[in-house]
Amino acid sequence: MKYGLALHTSSPALGLAISSSADDVRCQTWDLGRETSNYLHPYLRDFLSPQTWQDLEWIATASGPGGFTGTRLGVVTARTLGQQLDLPVFTISSLTAIAWQLPQVGVLAISMPAQRGEVFGAIYRRSADRQNLTTIVADKVFSLADWDSQLAEVPPVHHEIVPQSANLADTVRGVIALARMAYDRQERPQWAQALPFYGQHPVIRGIPTDYQ
Repeated sequence: MKYGLALHTSSPALGLAISSSADDVRCQTWDLGRETSNYLHPYLRDFLSPQTWQDLEWIATASGPGGFTGTRLGVVTARTLGQQLDLPVFTISSLTAIAWQLPQVGVLAISMPAQRGEVFGAIYRRSADRQNLTTIVADKVFSLADWDSQLAEVPPVHHEIVPQSANLADTVRGVIALARMAYDRQERPQWAQALPFYGQHPVIRGIPTDYQ
């Protein structure tokens, strides 16, 4: 049996999930704050057990928006694992993962604070059977006025406003669910394609990590 592994480090808490199918998902979160970078490796190793690195067939990570350092840590870790294990790496928007876990259907808007009084925003359509989530407006940084105009243009049935202090780790469930759907569609993104979303040009700098 093969598994997918998902990470969410875009908020102060760490979220990990492992899944062999849509109905077999194991998740855990830890409120590590600024210590996430120090403890990610041992927590990841312990969480993986009783599975091994050789049991994995794909990796997924939340790609932001979120905290700069945490988002970068998750993406670089996923890239490292993908490169070392020769596995595809899926990057899932933090906003998309939130939308996936909402109970509402129809047009859904998700927003969270950005810098300089701006907001990260995205708009989705969730099918009535909750099995499909279509992006109407992809992740973008908006001024408050532009976001209000976007909401007026595509009125949502629900607008989820995510506070800056929100613990997003539990939405790792959405990350792994969306990545598994993409994997089942035969998508196989290369590890080098995994980039974070900061609301500006993505930057990748290596973090020395050994997961062998």
